[in-house]
Amino acid sequence: GVYIRQVDKPLSAVYDSVYKSLEKARFFVVFEPNIGANLASFSTKWGDDYNQNNIDEIRSMVFCNGWYANKVSNLDPNMLGFCPLHISLIEREGKTTVLFNRPGIIAQNSPAKELLLTIESEVIEAIQLGVK
Repeated sequence: GVYIRQVDKPLSAVYDSVYKSLEKARFFVVFEPNIGANLASFSTKWGDDYNQNNIDEIRSMVFCNGWYANKVSNLDPNMLGFCPLHISLIEREGKTTVLFNRPGIIAQNSPAKELLLTIESEVIEAIQLGVK
């Protein structure tokens, strides 16, 4: 259910190009949480339980396409849980992994399934273009 794309580049080398690629595909980034920085503020409190996988950076992009959101709401309002969409980018040992929860997997019995599969493929294509 999760699309995973790993590249042999640091997060700083792919973040802007993935952002631009999403926006070029008309998925507009509305929020950019820095999850790693947020978690790091708890490192002392959590002690040995903090960052056991040695992840160097965790960032996310929250994005939406208003036209698609309207179409999804018309077909199946229950699928609006995918609005907005998001990807997470993690860096470990100089490599970046992009993670995207694929809406078409969840929407198996939804009237919006075909539309969500289209959205999914467009987001994946934007990720692939962005990490080149």
